[in-house]
Amino acid sequence: MEDGELAKSLLVTQQPGNIRISNGFGSNDIGSSASASGVTPVLLLSAFVTACSAFAGGFVAGYSAPAESGIIADLGLSVAEYSVFGSILTIGGMVGAVISGKLADIIGRKYTMWTLDIFYIMGWLAIYFAKVSKMCQTVLYRKRRKGAWLLDLGRLSLGFGYGLSCYVAPTYLSEITPKNLRGGITSVSMAMIPVSVSVAYLIGSVINWRALALIGAIPCLLLLFGLFFIPESPRWLAKIGREKEFEASLQHLRGKNVNISEEAADIKDYTENIQNIPEDKILDLFQQKYAHLLIVGIGLMALQQFGGSNGYAYYMDEIFELAGVPSITGFIVVSIPQIPAIALGSIMIEKFGRRTLLMVSVTGECLGCFLTGLSFVLQNLNWWMEATPTLMLSGIVVFEVSYSLGIGPIPWIIISEIFPINIKGSAGSICNAVNWFCTWLVSFTFNFLVEWSPAGTFFIYGSMSCLGVLFIAKLVPETKGRTLEEIQASLTHILQ
Repeated sequence: MEDGELAKSLLVTQQPGNIRISNGFGSNDIGSSASASGVTPVLLLSAFVTACSAFAGGFVAGYSAPAESGIIADLGLSVAEYSVFGSILTIGGMVGAVISGKLADIIGRKYTMWTLDIFYIMGWLAIYFAKVSKMCQTVLYRKRRKGAWLLDLGRLSLGFGYGLSCYVAPTYLSEITPKNLRGGITSVSMAMIPVSVSVAYLIGSVINWRALALIGAIPCLLLLFGLFFIPESPRWLAKIGREKEFEASLQHLRGKNVNISEEAADIKDYTENIQNIPEDKILDLFQQKYAHLLIVGIGLMALQQFGGSNGYAYYMDEIFELAGVPSITGFIVVSIPQIPAIALGSIMIEKFGRRTLLMVSVTGECLGCFLTGLSFVLQNLNWWMEATPTLMLSGIVVFEVSYSLGIGPIPWIIISEIFPINIKGSAGSICNAVNWFCTWLVSFTFNFLVEWSPAGTFFIYGSMSCLGVLFIAKLVPETKGRTLEEIQASLTHILQ
């Protein structure tokens, strides 16, 4: 059936508080109060398991900085070889990102999390065993090459798992969580990424790199165990026509005594209607009807990275060294405020909305970059030298708190909410791949920019955040308090 013919049989009208879909045989209200439910043990367990996936990914990102000196010393690697180890994560991440959406559509959200966890565990084991046996250590050159090969393989495996996780974790949570809890729960889960980066820094400053790799495997084991006890996404089950399993999964998530008939009917009717439209391939997404959604998704992914988050994350040691701040002191001061910021963000996201919190967060990033850049300016001019370290730490703390508050988790939440189910896999893969490409671009250019001008580097990042405020204000839709079906029907013209 062509889009124009389908539009005649599907009439969508917006009413206060809901969207009404008519298919010629009857109609259904989407966004009714039935989809606003309470917290259940199964929902909390599912959120915890998904948070383990995000925490594991953040630990992967934070591992290379504290492990650098130990790995180079123990395995005799050159700086160039270690640079390959650090950057190969991004290659694995981009590969995982490209296939993440389609893989989650084909095998399901839960089995995709199984897959990424296997790559996580294999990656940590490869890194741990990179210190080869004595039989392979008779020649130093051989030791170096063998150690580098195992390290690179492990890092590549971790990157692939992390690339899958960035898409499937928020998508799974958005599809299982009631509309009144979706923002808060998904925000806390995705905010585990910056938290675990800080945890990796702190633990890595007091233990060796192999022990740190084993600690990195702990959330992976929790994820592996927890996946046995959580249900598959009911919306994915509805999409592939497994009706009985869909209802059982939804009932399990909402509680055995909760009447799910209305919510189940809304999801099934919307899914059936949207599937009358052929599933679009990646190249089909570059059409006018999807333009706004893709601009929002790709723009948020670029903004998240071009604000400088990975410049701070990957090179925190170098920033502290340039500022004359002891690393362990800097890590502690930066890490502690992130916890209340995450808690505050999870509360505020459903009260004030995604857009407001994003604008506050990006404004805070801009301020943090300005303070960091200003501290380098003062340092270069030899002005106010006794206060420069404090100013530097203040800038980093403001940046990291602002990142945890909004721009860290919220773009992933919005990406998981705005795309209709017939394009979610392809669109999610594009946005995820853009995020990883921007991650690589920032990490690749950071050293060159700092060599040019440390202050100028952070002023550039701050300028990008300032532009981000305008982008959010003009283009990003508000999605709080609405079901996924209501959001998607209101943002696309497929059903109109």
